[in-house]
Amino acid sequence: MKNNHECETHSHRNKNSNQAISANHDHHHHHVDINNNRGKHLLFVLALNFIIPVVQICGGIFAHSVALISDAIHNFSDFTAIFIAYIAYRIGKRGASIHNTFGYNRVEILATLINVAMLIGASGVIFYEAIIRFRNPEPVQGFIVMIAATIGIVGNGLSAWTLHKDSEHNLNARGAFLHMVGDMLTSIAVLLNGLILLFKDWYWIDPLLSLMIVLFILKNCWTIFKEAGLILMNATPKEIDIIKIKESIESIPQICGVHYLHAWQQSSSSIAFSAHIVVNDQLVSQTEALAKVIRDKLMKNFKIDHPTLQFETFPCGNGTMLCEISCAGEAASNI
Repeated sequence: MKNNHECETHSHRNKNSNQAISANHDHHHHHVDINNNRGKHLLFVLALNFIIPVVQICGGIFAHSVALISDAIHNFSDFTAIFIAYIAYRIGKRGASIHNTFGYNRVEILATLINVAMLIGASGVIFYEAIIRFRNPEPVQGFIVMIAATIGIVGNGLSAWTLHKDSEHNLNARGAFLHMVGDMLTSIAVLLNGLILLFKDWYWIDPLLSLMIVLFILKNCWTIFKEAGLILMNATPKEIDIIKIKESIESIPQICGVHYLHAWQQSSSSIAFSAHIVVNDQLVSQTEALAKVIRDKLMKNFKIDHPTLQFETFPCGNGTMLCEISCAGEAASNI
C-alpha cells in the first residue's frame, strides 16, 4: 500500500455513498508467439510414426523379439496419439462462441489425457507379453532387431527435432515431443539389445528391456497427466509467483493496492490473470493508460497474455490477496 501522499486514506471514504466505482474489465490480449506450422509438423510426424511401427512389428515377428514388438506398440500408440493431437489442434483453432465463450483451446488438454490413457493401455500389453516371454524364452535374431531399431532411432529422432520448437509453447505438442524422445531412447536400448544378442544367448534381456520400456512410458504418463490435470483445475502455473505479481503491480505509483489475484492457464500456451486494482477516485477513461502499463508489465515479466483488471476506489471483500476465496476456505475448514 502507498502512503497518504500517494493515495487517499480509505478510512475517510463512505462506502454507502453514491460515489461511482470505476470497474474496468480489461480483456486486451498479448498473444504468445506460437508456431503457426504446428499442424504441418504434426502431419509430418504422423506419417513417420505410421511407417516406423509397421517396420518394427514385421521385424519383431520375424526376429522373435518382444522388445522390438513392444517398441513398435509404443510407436503405434504414438501414431494414434499424434492423430488425436492433430484433430484437437484443428478443433482448438476455432474461435469463441456464445456456447463456448473461452473457445476450444482446452480440447488439446483433453486430447492429452486421452493419449495418456492409451499409453497406459499399451504399457499393460507390453507388460503382459514380457512376463510370458520370461516364462518361455525364445531365440532372438539380434541383427534384424538392430536394423529395425535403427529405423526407429532415425524416424523418432527426426520427429522429436520437428516438434521441439512447438513443445516450448504447447502441452499437446510437448506430450508428442516427449513421446518421440522416449521412443528414440527405447529404440537405442533395443539396438543395444540386438548387439548383445549377436554375441550372447542372453534371451532374458529382451523381456527385461520391455519392462524397462514400460516403466519409462509410465513415468512420462504421470508427468503429462499431472500437468494436464493442473490446467483443468485452474491451478496457478508453476512458473507464476502470485506474491511477486502483487508486489510488481503495487510498485506502480498510481496504484494504492492489489487484491483478489488469480492466475491460471487458459490453455497449454496461454496464461490468464485477474485482479482488483485499488486507485484514487477518477474517471474510468483515466485508468486506461494505467491498465496498459499493468498489461505490459504482466506480459514482459510474467508472460501473462490474458489479463482482466477491475479498478475500484476501495478494497472489496476483506481486501486480502485472495479476498473472498480465503474466507470461503476458512469457512470450509471449520465445518
